[in-house]
This record gives sequence, C-alpha cells and structure tokens, in this order.
Amino acid sequence: MKILQLCHKPPAPPKDGGCIAMNNITSGLINAGHEVRLLTIYTHKHDLELDKLSKAYLEATQIQGVHVDTRVNLVDAFSSLITQDSYNISRFFSADFDIQLSKILKTEKFDIIHLESLFMTPYIATIRRFSKAKVVLRSHNLEYIIWERVAEGTKNPAKKAYLKYLSKKLKDYELNVITQMDGIVSISIEDAEKYRSLGLKKPLINIPFGIDLEKYTGERKSSELALFHLGAMDWRPNIEGLLWFLDEVWPKVHKAHPDLKFYLAGRNMPQMLLNTDLPNVHVLGEVPSAIDFMNSKQIMIVPLLSAGGIRVKIIEGMALNRNVISTSIGAEGINAIPGRDLQIADTPKQFLSAIARLMSDEKLREDQGKSVRKLVEERFDNKVLTQELTRFYKELLS
Repeated sequence: MKILQLCHKPPAPPKDGGCIAMNNITSGLINAGHEVRLLTIYTHKHDLELDKLSKAYLEATQIQGVHVDTRVNLVDAFSSLITQDSYNISRFFSADFDIQLSKILKTEKFDIIHLESLFMTPYIATIRRFSKAKVVLRSHNLEYIIWERVAEGTKNPAKKAYLKYLSKKLKDYELNVITQMDGIVSISIEDAEKYRSLGLKKPLINIPFGIDLEKYTGERKSSELALFHLGAMDWRPNIEGLLWFLDEVWPKVHKAHPDLKFYLAGRNMPQMLLNTDLPNVHVLGEVPSAIDFMNSKQIMIVPLLSAGGIRVKIIEGMALNRNVISTSIGAEGINAIPGRDLQIADTPKQFLSAIARLMSDEKLREDQGKSVRKLVEERFDNKVLTQELTRFYKELLS
C-alpha cells in the first residue's frame, strides 16, 4: 500500500511521547514493506531537523515540512469566542501547508491518508478534493476530555469559564469530524469506548502505542533506588500534574524518606523548576537519552490529573522493567493490574503509601519489574500492532 502520513509535529527525531508514537507507525509500516510518504507541520517548539535524520529515513519517507506558527495569539483566541471556531484546532491550519498538501495529492495517488491526531483534520476538505484515498484518523487523545479535566481543576473563575468553552467547542468539533473519516484508530480501549458512546458508526480499531522491544534493555541491579519523572514540559497535563506532586506530595514523602531523591527530566523544563530548591529534588532538564535516564533510576512517578489516551513514557518505562506509580488517569489505556503490574495513587496519602511499599520491599520491586516487561511484550510489540493496522487498512480498501 501507499500511505500518506500527515503529522502535527515532526515524528523524527523522536523527542517526546507523541513523536515516538507517530514514528513507530512510520517505521513499522516501512519495515512491513509499505510505501510511506511523510508531510509534517513543524513549529517553534518542534523544529524539523533534517540533518539529524538518516539518509535511509529521508529516502524512505521523502519527508517534507511546513512551518506553522501555532503559538497562542490572544486576539485570535478571543475572536474565536465570536466566530465559534475551535481555536485549539484552527491554529494548526496553514495556507502554506494546505498548498503543499494539494501539490502532493495532485501528483501522487495514495491508498490511505493517515492523519496523526485531531490537529490534522482541518485539511480534510483539501484531501477529499484532490484524493480518493481512504482517510484514517489516528486519535492520540479525545482532546475535549483533556480540556474538560483541566477546566475542572482550575480555580480562577474566568479561566475556568474559558476552558469550559474550549472543551465544549472541541467536543462539538470532534463529534462532527469523526463522521467525515473512513476509519478511526484509537490509542486505548477507553478512548474506543468513548467514541462508541458518542455514537460513532465508522469502522474503528484500537491500536495502542507500540515499541521496538529490542531497543529496550536494562539492568535493574545497577539502578539507583530513587524516584524519577520524565516528560515533555511543554505539554500542559505534565506540568500541571508535576506541580501538584511537588506541592502536595513531595513534602510528605521527603519527611518520611529524608534520603530519597527525586529526579526530573524532560524537554522545555520551565525556569521555575530549574530554579527549584526543594530538598532532594534534582531537575535535569532535557537528557541525551531517555532510555539511559530511565535505566538509571528504579521508580517512575506519573502524577497526571487531566490527560487522555495512553502514556508513551509509561510503556517505555515498563519495557525497561521500571516500577511505576501512576494516577488512575495516567495509567488509562494500559490495562495493567494495580498491585501486580504497577501502583495506582490518586491522593497524596496513596502516593506516600505506594512509595513506602516499593521502598521497603525489594521482592515486590523485582516482581513488578518482571511483570510489566511481560505485559509490554504481550500487548505493545510494534511488529504485531503494525500487522493489525495493516489489516484494518485493507478492510477499508475492500
């Protein structure tokens, strides 16, 4: 098959969870013998670094990028209140990207056009005008659910009202746009169920985030018994959850375990965290290798309060036999068994208890490390998931 993959940020080099998820689909399809053409937006936060891509990758994907200014503009944001646009989506529309997409569709025929996330759906009209390919939405999250959760956790009344407005417009947009797809690929069972509850009648398959298992190896015995958090700090749910953990949980943890260290790493670390003077909190910013960083510590902390979809970094941590303590929201989509595979904590008291449990029980740490690695091998092998995605494509074409 010939597939055009449209991305809202460059999938490679894979710098964060979203990039990794997109790039694994790209590489999985190419390795399975399919032809993949890649057209991507790049932004002030996610640049297109062609010099860091291999010659083989450049030749295989023919990757092209168009710069789009997705920064929040207050004038545009408030004008959306009048025009009824979903500003979260409309800021990803670019006339330059639309023109480049049109040129490609006029000169090449594709079997499948694969949209990575809701942010690429403003280009549906152009796709339908110039192509007869089947259009598939790879849903990374139900975006409106994230903003509903963020709004609920916001105390400022004016900000809360605006965020509720955004979530409503996003929901209206998502409900409309899914009817225009030929197929939906959800990233978690929970998201698939939510789509069905919204009345989706289109073909749908659940394909979780997949990884190349051969890249994820590590030795637990050489790892420091410490806590760590790894995530892109330009994604609002990450910073929201981490600040909550540092304010509400860490003081209690430090009092109970005065020698325990907590390491923070991730792209675009805000200055307020880089300057933190919290005891035993070490803020590293962006690290050269996420795998090496995760291998150096034992206990992953995932304090997400408002996310959706599936957390790529949890899957990667599990593949490396790390112990995971996550909120219920953070663990959505993984289908791990609490207590056996990971620890679930939604309150400061629960986090404190889960940390104490792992710190005091070496056998529990070892058993959970083995359990989660097996879970990843069974459910998140990219080769197997690519086969399932390919079968779904063929069913749409038939």
